[in-house]
Amino acid sequence: MSRVEEFERLRPLLFSIAYRILGSVTEAEDAVQETWLRYDLSATRPESARAFLSATVTRISIDVLRSARVRREEYVGPWFPEPLLADPYQDPEHSAQLADSLSMASLLLRERLSPLERAVFVLREVFAFGFPEIASAVGRSEAACRQLAVRARRHMSAGRPRFEADHREREQLAERFFAASKEGNVDGLRDLLAADVRMIVDSGGKAPQWAGGIFGVEEMCRMHDALLLPFLGIGGAMEPRQVNGQPGAVFRDGDGRVVNTWTLDILDGRNQAIRTVTNPDKLGHMSSVADAWALLRQAQQARRAMGLPALTYPITAQDPVQQADQEN
Repeated sequence: MSRVEEFERLRPLLFSIAYRILGSVTEAEDAVQETWLRYDLSATRPESARAFLSATVTRISIDVLRSARVRREEYVGPWFPEPLLADPYQDPEHSAQLADSLSMASLLLRERLSPLERAVFVLREVFAFGFPEIASAVGRSEAACRQLAVRARRHMSAGRPRFEADHREREQLAERFFAASKEGNVDGLRDLLAADVRMIVDSGGKAPQWAGGIFGVEEMCRMHDALLLPFLGIGGAMEPRQVNGQPGAVFRDGDGRVVNTWTLDILDGRNQAIRTVTNPDKLGHMSSVADAWALLRQAQQARRAMGLPALTYPITAQDPVQQADQEN
């Protein structure tokens, strides 16, 4: 088997390792590409391509994560991982660990870990690497890696949320939720929302964002009437999908460009939280990205043409077109 063939066989594993460490599709893809360059340029062929490549992509990811932490500290508003619609790596023996480690909640929990703790946790708890392999990958002794693994497990266990155990029940509730949303069935929505439901938006300051987040059933229903229904009314589409292994949806404009994603946290038969990513920088890997501000203006125009009152939505960022008009 040639180096190219060996690398392509292992590419899904390498991407999955990098994504779980970095929480970024684009950074994970870059880490995998850098791994290939180092593999291609190495003078000798390693005894185990899997061990060499896994160690290389892990070390690259740790370096990227250390520099990314500075940028994330300066990030505007809540930070969420880049949404992933499908994990390229599948392993039936570790399917439960793979699925759990992909969720938004798990990825956000790993933000609390140091880069080394995160790398050790991912390699050990998700991909079941042995400690000799992990030690080689992160450049620490086996004893140190065992201690890192213990600390990482303790931090992860302390903050781990409880999710509905029955996968099919979660899927059925999500189907009902999205059906009620499309139909404008507000009473149906109320039945599916927890009393303290919340919607948290990652816009990075580059897309419309509801000021302070959305909290409670009535505020969710107001958002539904003020933003979601007008969006659907101008040709927007809500596409139910698995997002990071959870029930969710991808929203697209009339031309199929992605607007944002939702992921649902479901527990005890109710939707507890919606995490939505609207930052266009985090959506480009999925397809071309829509102009969310332009969609808001279109919805306003459509409502005015129908004689309806203007939309009311307390948005934290400012429409760049309106800002340019004010400056001129």
